Amino acid sequence: MSEAASPRLQRGPGQGGRAEKVSRLAGFVDEAQVHVKAGNGGAGAVSFRREAHVSRGGPDGGDGGNGGSVFLEASTSAVSLLAFRDHPHRRAEDGTHGGGGRRHGRNGRDLVVPVPEGTLIRTLDGAVLADLARAGDRLLAAGGGRGGRGNTRFLTNRLRAPAFAEQGEVGEERWLDLELKLLADVALVGFPNAGKSTLISRISAAKPKIADYPFTTLEPHLGVVRTGGHGPGGRGEGAAEYVVADIPGLVEGASEGRGLGFQFLRHVERARVLVILIDLGADAGRPPAEQARVLLHELGRFRPELLERPRLVVGSRADLVAPDDRLPLDAYGGAQVISAVTGEGLGELTGRLASLVARAGEEVASRAVAPVLHRPEAEGVAVERDGGAFVVLGREAARAVAVSDLTDPDAIAHVQRRLKRMGVDRALARAGAREGDEVRIGALTFTYSPDA
Repeated sequence: MSEAASPRLQRGPGQGGRAEKVSRLAGFVDEAQVHVKAGNGGAGAVSFRREAHVSRGGPDGGDGGNGGSVFLEASTSAVSLLAFRDHPHRRAEDGTHGGGGRRHGRNGRDLVVPVPEGTLIRTLDGAVLADLARAGDRLLAAGGGRGGRGNTRFLTNRLRAPAFAEQGEVGEERWLDLELKLLADVALVGFPNAGKSTLISRISAAKPKIADYPFTTLEPHLGVVRTGGHGPGGRGEGAAEYVVADIPGLVEGASEGRGLGFQFLRHVERARVLVILIDLGADAGRPPAEQARVLLHELGRFRPELLERPRLVVGSRADLVAPDDRLPLDAYGGAQVISAVTGEGLGELTGRLASLVARAGEEVASRAVAPVLHRPEAEGVAVERDGGAFVVLGREAARAVAVSDLTDPDAIAHVQRRLKRMGVDRALARAGAREGDEVRIGALTFTYSPDA
């Protein structure tokens, strides 16, 4: 077994890429909120040609630029949600306004916000928007507002000098919940003070806090394990590399939220292989068989499918017990006995884990996974009753009202024609709207008249 490179070092020649993203996770934060605000669209310009010897030059106002959008993207450069704890606000750039001479405004730059791999994104009411499990997965968190059209766009045979333009659309804005579930090939599961931190410090370069009292580990630690191979960069024949997560110790009742059960158990969900670490020491507090039973029970109560994952039962602290008193290997289907202090069994353990991880990876790759398609909501118009008023729903209808200059008679006439083409009048009639009823479209409230 070759020694793992320190996860805190910069990647050097020949080093594997996975070591670069693993750290001690100082200040680890796995739950946070983010406020995303997309850029507003720029306003269209109202302008007319003003040149010598050119009569009735006509409108030449340019369009406003689109506002930038905010994307959340899984990245190997982020290992925690710490960046959102004290600074949760993220805003994209606004589009600029249009100008005369058909000069269009510049589009605002999109903002790509990196989040750790394995980040689950929810709305504040709990609806899941995306699971950014792998690097490159991306979610459009807030769409930028569209730029307003300049008065050039409204030139028609009937309207030769439009004196109005559209305002820019306001960019989307909302709060989102972020939850990180660590991505690791192997998860170490055991009771507090069972030797998980000592083990990961011996088989990788991770340096967790280690002490002889329960609950030393209050946050997960990741370590890269490399086994076999002595070619260039330590990658000879038979070389393997995988990530091990030291999950904080579980207590009985963790699946019901006792202690910090939910916060800890969710980091086990994505692991391909589970290591059930049993303390063989006389001071463990309960027999090895009872430890294994309780740990598996808590995993099954939290997520029944976890019991179907490949797993290896490992008896730790073997240096504290006589060989005759050690964990019976046949009781757990080929369990592994180790001592992180003396190094006994560590080479065999890392090799067995490498084989389990490789087989688990082959099984995942062989499954035919149907692509998940996120289709936009169908555009259209709907009408709902709100007390005695009728509310017109639909982004296009709301936008037509929000970006128009309703102080200009020509602009009002244009909006009325646009809403009619969308079918707003038919939808109101089908909903039972009558002369004099109150109608709301976005921030606009008006009195309904079938003939208007």
